[in-house]
Amino acid sequence: MTSDRVSDLSLAEQASLTSGATSWTTTPVPGTVRALTLSDGPHGIRRPAEDGPGVSFLGTSLPATCYPPAVTLGSSWDTGLAHRVGAALAREASAFGVDVVLGPGVNIKRSPLCGRDFEYFSEDPHISGRMGAAVVTGIQSLGVGACVKHFAVNNQETDRMRVSAEVDERTLRELYLPAFEHIVREAKPYTVMCSYNRVNGVHASQNRELLTRILREEWGFDGLVMSDWGAVNDRVAALAAGLDLEMPPTGTDDEIVTAVQEGRLDASAVATAAGRVLRLRDRVDRAERVAAWDADAHHELAREAARDGAVLLKNEGGLLPLDPHARQRLAVIGEFARTPRYQGHGSSRVTPTRVDTAWDALRAQAGPALTLAFAPGFTLDDTPDPSLATEAVALAAESDTALLFLGLPDSSETEGLDRTHIQLPAEQLELLRHVSAVCPRVAVVLANGAVVSVAEWQDDAAAVLEAWLGGQAGGSALADLLFGAHSPSGRLTESIPLRLQDTPSYPHFPGQDGRSVYGEGRFVGYRHYDTVDLPVAYPFGHGLSYTTFRYDHLEVERTGENAWTARVTVTNTGARGGAEVVQLYLAVDEPQPTRPRRELRGFAKLRLEPGASGRAEFQLTGRDLARWSTSRRDWRVDPGTFTVEVGASSRDIRLRSWLRTPGDGVLDPLSDQSSLGEWLAHPIGSAVLAEHLADLPFATTLAAGDAQLLAAAHQVPLVKFTGFGLGVTRAHITALVTEVAERRKR
Repeated sequence: MTSDRVSDLSLAEQASLTSGATSWTTTPVPGTVRALTLSDGPHGIRRPAEDGPGVSFLGTSLPATCYPPAVTLGSSWDTGLAHRVGAALAREASAFGVDVVLGPGVNIKRSPLCGRDFEYFSEDPHISGRMGAAVVTGIQSLGVGACVKHFAVNNQETDRMRVSAEVDERTLRELYLPAFEHIVREAKPYTVMCSYNRVNGVHASQNRELLTRILREEWGFDGLVMSDWGAVNDRVAALAAGLDLEMPPTGTDDEIVTAVQEGRLDASAVATAAGRVLRLRDRVDRAERVAAWDADAHHELAREAARDGAVLLKNEGGLLPLDPHARQRLAVIGEFARTPRYQGHGSSRVTPTRVDTAWDALRAQAGPALTLAFAPGFTLDDTPDPSLATEAVALAAESDTALLFLGLPDSSETEGLDRTHIQLPAEQLELLRHVSAVCPRVAVVLANGAVVSVAEWQDDAAAVLEAWLGGQAGGSALADLLFGAHSPSGRLTESIPLRLQDTPSYPHFPGQDGRSVYGEGRFVGYRHYDTVDLPVAYPFGHGLSYTTFRYDHLEVERTGENAWTARVTVTNTGARGGAEVVQLYLAVDEPQPTRPRRELRGFAKLRLEPGASGRAEFQLTGRDLARWSTSRRDWRVDPGTFTVEVGASSRDIRLRSWLRTPGDGVLDPLSDQSSLGEWLAHPIGSAVLAEHLADLPFATTLAAGDAQLLAAAHQVPLVKFTGFGLGVTRAHITALVTEVAERRKR
């Protein structure tokens, strides 16, 4: 028997539903409401081998497919692939009896130092939102619930349970909330997870502005909000703010009951939260459960995702792909080729069903004429071992080509800790220098979950393949790419700076005294580098292929009021099949930047055979042009001209066009504190000024003033002119404000 009505439950039973029973289950009401099972799963189901009171929620888990984490999946720029990965996660979750998958994570990569960057898609909210929405719709296509996290402004691990993210309203709205907003509006996730941190001093778990006013009232979210594990500080305040489910349990349900009895908490708040738990149960109970999944098929999907997410940064002289049938000697150097690093540490760590290694996969795909030899070169914990380096250099000296598998140690990227630098280990770089001195053809394959610096060593390699963290099938995916069975098609979703000091958050990250001030504002990643024209190692959106592409015929057609369609033709001009990620940016050119130089507003991945052409089409709306107005507390489209840029990265723009918008037509109110410039720029305000003040010394003085005087006067609040002896009185100002308000109503 199940209960469909909250009113059938006692207050104590309702309160119990707002807290978990174990680390991974909600609380049942015997005979009426079943427990729901939750599981970590941003890139693989982490179903505990055991659960119950006192069992660690970071214990061992049952084997499941370990897909590439978001850093790699995001670099594919393929929403269809993300949807399929989401659906595969749901199949495994269903077979494990899991009702809700805790993922995806869509937080912005504010700094490359964030220890959890491997779990997030991008420094850009547009691609984060689209890829996140695809994963959510994939998971929920089978009736399993998705949980979008971590809401909100969760961009560091340092002091993560207490730190206050101090962020201005416009930055919050334009950078840190849009990915969540898009997913909520378009994918309709069953659940959202609040973050640990405070936002402008208020814990996210009890932040009514975020959890109720924005998430529910503005965006229309109708699902359940749960806490990150241990994020609740005050059960009563959190419930009142809009948090429905505390995880894991703290044994404080009686606090809820007592607060209601004492009048400190409205009983309706408890009933509402309990009702959302019942609604979640009803949603997942409609799903048709599966008993098993095809482990081989899921492994192949993980291989595809790893392959599509790898980014070819550099390929001088066409060193890659290697010919697997050539008669030559290939040195495979680096312990990562034999012992792959394929995921990060923390709550997302999956027990894989199997693990492919690049060394095994290269040998399996190599023809009989190709001679392969392996040398570890270094230890995985970076303990210096000169004998390993000596052996590797000797192997490289007698080889035609050397493949160096370099990367970050497992301990360097983990939930709970931020990095302190972005360098590869010194022992690995020293090995690269020695290998490049004895071998003329060197390619580096990287294993890392967040950006590493390449500027100081990339000249020692002809080719650099950024493989990120490839999941359990990453080894086979690398062989596919290195031997040319597939052309690389991944593109960077985060800029690679020349130096850590160039990153816009560098002076502010991770903060101190319990506060992290987001002093860089909206200028994160390419928004900063492109606006100030700062050189980078590799720009946002960059990635090479084994073929080439030409862009033609960019057309921008107006289709409605503040609505346009942009179309561009892309042709594969090379000799191999491949995929191009066509990126559309909207750009503004301002003498003094008030917004980023360009911002991503669309992308499409076109797979084309040699000589074939494809058409990419993008829909643009007023929201794509809009900025957040702190005075309106709403989105605003200003009249003006925008440049439509289409290209292969934020710095490889192939074609440009323009669109003109009249703005949104919404007139701001004017007050006595509005500046003269704001009055003159206002269509009603300027007319009222001309009508009421034309005969006063005010008008004649301004008309006779030089350019500098007028520029200064434009910044003065209108009421201040009452004290300058120009004939303007407070009565004049009051009449002006009243007249403008009346005309705005007509």
